[in-house]
Amino acid sequence: MDAVLCLLPSPLLGPACWRPVAGILSDRGFAVALSGPASGDAPRTGADVLAAYLAAIPTDRDVVLVPHSNAGLFVPSLANQRRVAGYVFVDAGLPLDGADRVPMIPPEFYEMLAGKVDGDGLLPPWTQWWDEDSVSEVFPDAGARAAVEREEIRLPLSYFAETVLVPPGWADRPGAYLAFGDTYAAERTSAVARGWPVTTLVGEHLHMLVDPVAVADAITNLIAGLHGVG
Repeated sequence: MDAVLCLLPSPLLGPACWRPVAGILSDRGFAVALSGPASGDAPRTGADVLAAYLAAIPTDRDVVLVPHSNAGLFVPSLANQRRVAGYVFVDAGLPLDGADRVPMIPPEFYEMLAGKVDGDGLLPPWTQWWDEDSVSEVFPDAGARAAVEREEIRLPLSYFAETVLVPPGWADRPGAYLAFGDTYAAERTSAVARGWPVTTLVGEHLHMLVDPVAVADAITNLIAGLHGVG
C-alpha cells in the first residue's frame, strides 16, 4: 500500500499509546507516521491540537488517518488540508453527518471536568481523572502505564468548551470503524449506518496497548476493505 498510515493519539495522550501497533505495522511493510501533540508543546486550544496533527502528517503522500478517542473529531479538518485517502476510526469520536461544528465533549462530561480544574484553569493528566481501579485496568502493565503517563498533556478546561469545525465533504472518502467494547456504541452505530466496515474487539479504551497484534490485524483488515485505498 502506498498510503502512509497516520496514527493519531488522543490530544490528552502522546504517541506512546500507538507505538506498539506502529512497530507491528512497520514490520509488516506499511509506511507509518505517529502524529499528535507532545507534552512539551503544551497545546491550549483546538487550533493548537489541529496544528500538531498537521505538522506530523505528510503533505506529499496519500495518507490513511487512524484516529483514537477525541482525535476523531479533528479528522474532517485534517482531511480538508492533507491528501487523505480514507480513515479507520479506533474507539474514537465520529462527527455526525451534516454537522457544521461538534462539541469537544458532551455537556454533562464538561460539568464533571469543571470540578477537577486547578487554580491555573488546567485539568490534571487524564489518568488522574478516574479512580485507580478504572485506570489500572486499561493498561497491560506498569511499564506501559509509565510510558503513557510520561507523555500525558494537561489541557485547560477552556479547551473542552470549544467546538470543532466540520468542513463539508470529508465523509465522501472511504471509512471504517474499530471499536473496543461498547464505550463508543453510538459512533459504531453511525459507522454502520454510513455503510462502513466495522469491527469490535472486546477490551478497554487503550486496547492497542493490551493486544497490539489484534489491533494491528483489525486495522489492516479494515483498510483492505476500503474501496480505492491501496
